[in-house]
Amino acid sequence: MAASMQLIKLRPFRLHSTSVPKHHSRPLVIRCSATPKSYNITLLPGDGIGPEVISVAKNVLNLAGSLEGIEFKFKEMPMGGAALDLTGVPLPEETLTTAQQSDAVLLGAIGGYKWDNNEKHLKPETGLLQLREGLKVFANLRPASVLPQLVDASTLKKEVAEGVDLMVVRELTGGIYFGKPRGFGTNENGEEIGFNTEVYASYEIDRIARIAFETARKRNGKLCSVDKANVLEASMFWRKRVIAIAAEYPDVELTHMYVDNAAMQLVRNPKQFDTIVTNNIFGDILSDEASMITGSIGMLPSASLGESGPGLFEPIHGSAPDIAGQDKANPLATILSAAMLLKYGLGEVKAAERIELAVLDTLNKGFRTGDIYSVGNKLVGCKEMGEEVLKSVDTKTHASV
Repeated sequence: MAASMQLIKLRPFRLHSTSVPKHHSRPLVIRCSATPKSYNITLLPGDGIGPEVISVAKNVLNLAGSLEGIEFKFKEMPMGGAALDLTGVPLPEETLTTAQQSDAVLLGAIGGYKWDNNEKHLKPETGLLQLREGLKVFANLRPASVLPQLVDASTLKKEVAEGVDLMVVRELTGGIYFGKPRGFGTNENGEEIGFNTEVYASYEIDRIARIAFETARKRNGKLCSVDKANVLEASMFWRKRVIAIAAEYPDVELTHMYVDNAAMQLVRNPKQFDTIVTNNIFGDILSDEASMITGSIGMLPSASLGESGPGLFEPIHGSAPDIAGQDKANPLATILSAAMLLKYGLGEVKAAERIELAVLDTLNKGFRTGDIYSVGNKLVGCKEMGEEVLKSVDTKTHASV
């Protein structure tokens, strides 16, 4: 495995689709072109540390692109709490339209204490759900790899954390977060109740299962499907469909695990996992748990992909309002999200690997933000970390693909 793939161990893949809408100009596959390349990128800085890390990632994207003959046209739009303050809604129509018409979307972070008590439709998080739905992205890929340079930053024992390299494939647009009926009401005893519905159609499970099998095939050929099939009918159906799709991938070893056991095993023996596929709510929880094995949520990128149209790329950390504006944020997760944008959103593998190599090089030189700092390294802020990555991007040549 080349050094450039230590961070994101997943090759580009073609999404299975028999009906790509005609109005979408580009499926999510690698493209080659002899003409000068120019891409429209929508930037959504959002809230908290979002603007800080997006600013750094934008500079890295620009430099890596220029070294590979790529031009980016950025358009910054409001979203989340920033949009609420500016327009009164968490996802303005103009923001969504701009995102839909771009080649890829890079998001910083959304949310903050200021908006915690808002009604649901006026919460920043509602804007993120609306954005995912509007972009029709359904597959969320979250890598969690423990880099040799950061193994001591993990809260787990070194012998447990060392060598962990897994990918969580989360279904993103179905399940209990979107299922209906939902709401509030009164039961037969006159008591107030709140209710949600966990529901999946076969096509929703089939398409995320195929993404997961493709991902596992290009990694180490092992896929663990996580559900709660001993209790939930929706999980019983999930398992049934995943088993059916497995017939298309006889070279991939499929196992099943209940979600409560999976949560325990991720802490007990995370190296047993290669690729995990699960539903929306379980994936939301397990991917955050897996991220902490690496030592910091500030190191991990994510990609949200659909059958066509622009992908959504974002760090998995939150807006961290407690450190916003203090130059303490770790920008590496956003920088690596930009690398995923290049690789899986635009098919620009060489530029992506420039960034991946630069991050590794910067860590090898001992530069650390506070969340990953240990004695003997150099403590730097968000801006300086970005500057060091830029230096490495400029000096490092990409690895052969």
